[in-house]
Amino acid sequence: MPGNRRAEGGPREPEPMRYADAGVDISRADEAKRRIRRLASRTSRRGVIGGIGAFGALYALDKKRWREPVLVSSADGVGTKLKIACAMGIHQTVGADLVNHCVNDILTLSAEPLFFLDYLALGRIDPDIVEQVMEGISSACHRAGCSLVGGETAEMPGMYAPGEYDLAGFIVGAVERSRLRTGRPARAGDVLLALPSTGLHTNGYSLARKLVFEVAGLDPHAYVAEVGNKIGAELLMPHRCYWPMLKRIIAQDKLSGLAHITGGGIPGNLPRVLPRGTQAVIELGTWPVLPIFKYLAMLGQLDRDELLSTFNMGIGMILIVPVEHQRAVEGELKRRRESFYRIGSVRRSDPSKPRVAFSGQLPL
Repeated sequence: MPGNRRAEGGPREPEPMRYADAGVDISRADEAKRRIRRLASRTSRRGVIGGIGAFGALYALDKKRWREPVLVSSADGVGTKLKIACAMGIHQTVGADLVNHCVNDILTLSAEPLFFLDYLALGRIDPDIVEQVMEGISSACHRAGCSLVGGETAEMPGMYAPGEYDLAGFIVGAVERSRLRTGRPARAGDVLLALPSTGLHTNGYSLARKLVFEVAGLDPHAYVAEVGNKIGAELLMPHRCYWPMLKRIIAQDKLSGLAHITGGGIPGNLPRVLPRGTQAVIELGTWPVLPIFKYLAMLGQLDRDELLSTFNMGIGMILIVPVEHQRAVEGELKRRRESFYRIGSVRRSDPSKPRVAFSGQLPL
């Protein structure tokens, strides 16, 4: 047609553009969503209505089971641990990290996880990477008895470096109002039991990465004798989920409180569940410090306070246990073959004093 011609020697008319020309490929997104639906279907539990794909996710609480339910929600991310996952080309573990972190947060309020949503943003959607991340999320949801009901997978050209992405998770759980607090508030004499972590979990990675990859100049695939593993693999050790081993103890109402040891370490998290006028007294050396923390301490010449406020130092969850229930709680942990350590106790204290006091030395 005449309107599509150009005069000889004249300027070329622009070609019609598509969304893909701006870096967003709908076909890749559709393939990724197809894989997500398959993985999400494995996590469906009673209460889920419909499936992934609608504008919103539906969940109906069982009125016969719940008398006066309180919904408990939380949101979190994986932080710069994602940089290591991208460098290693291993993406399942960070998906599981995301779920496990969120589950651990709401279990401190005695909440049973019900459903989970994710947010995954990439510069360019790679269905294989998306599938690996979602495989980790799906598997962790299944183990926690939590349904993956929806989320968002966004292709955002120019926002992320090639091969990198961001990840966040949102969880909703429920607890009977009468059991919203685990037992009663902590009081003087309560015992502190610590459950071990597998490593850094999802905190302290900005410092760890600086020490390992800048100060020591290591490649993620480098084997480190002091750690006994490739450094990248060690830093990708998964964030543990404590719900399966604690749900029976929580249901029996034998705890005064629970503290998930995440960003800020023990001094940043344990005070969140301590009443005013109490102090946690913790004896260092009562639990083993993992080799990765000793290695990081050596690289950065980190002092005790810096280590304790940045890393979990090998503790992922602290149980505050009334003395009268200590034997029963320890017995249940032993029955489940779960390692635990008696690390201290709660005592009365002047409100002006630090909420957590340490004695002894870290075994570095």
